[in-house]
Amino acid sequence: MSWSWPYFFDYMTNGLMLKGVWVTIWLSIISMVIGLALGILAALMKMYGNGLLRYIAEFYIWLFRGTPILIQLVIIYTGLPQLGIRFTVIESCILGLALNEGAYLAEIIRAGIMSVDKGQEDASRAVGMNWRERMWLVILPQATRTIIPPLGNQFNGMLKTTSLCSVISMQELMRSAQMIAQIQFRVLEAYCIAALWYLLLVSIWGLIQARIEAHYEKPFGSEEATVSDKS
Repeated sequence: MSWSWPYFFDYMTNGLMLKGVWVTIWLSIISMVIGLALGILAALMKMYGNGLLRYIAEFYIWLFRGTPILIQLVIIYTGLPQLGIRFTVIESCILGLALNEGAYLAEIIRAGIMSVDKGQEDASRAVGMNWRERMWLVILPQATRTIIPPLGNQFNGMLKTTSLCSVISMQELMRSAQMIAQIQFRVLEAYCIAALWYLLLVSIWGLIQARIEAHYEKPFGSEEATVSDKS
């Protein structure tokens, strides 16, 4: 069967394919937000928690960084029901992606926090700030500059990692391409369009990430204050 340009262009705006694109976008965003919350929690537990909390955080990071996400998704969707724990396809995908992402983000966030000068914490403690105020008002805002670039790269990867959810029948972009290929037997055209959509999504996010990084590269405070400090 030869290549067909009409099928190729038709698949680009095919309703099933566009639905898959939309699912990939919201699945990535939701999983990333939950993963970020888990990452912050795990990083703080590992750095400031007591013995038990630190052990739990280290075990979580070790487990989800050390096993393939594909296996994690399959266990959550098809393995846990054997223990009486059942999740829908959507719940399984979000849970699997978020848990896996949180483990990686925990180490990124921990590195960002460690990059903040120790004097900043000492100064904030000297003015009477408690731990929560020091963390959320002083340390994390400064650590953000270090965290943002790898965080953006992780979301870039998340957009493509969602394709693994097709294995448990989540109808995202990859699954949509598979369904179209099975219906009309135009495998090459369908998967090429899927690849183009992934490339487009990643490229758009690349532009957004560049704007975000440029924003956080600006000095804290007003430019006038910065200039006066230098003078």
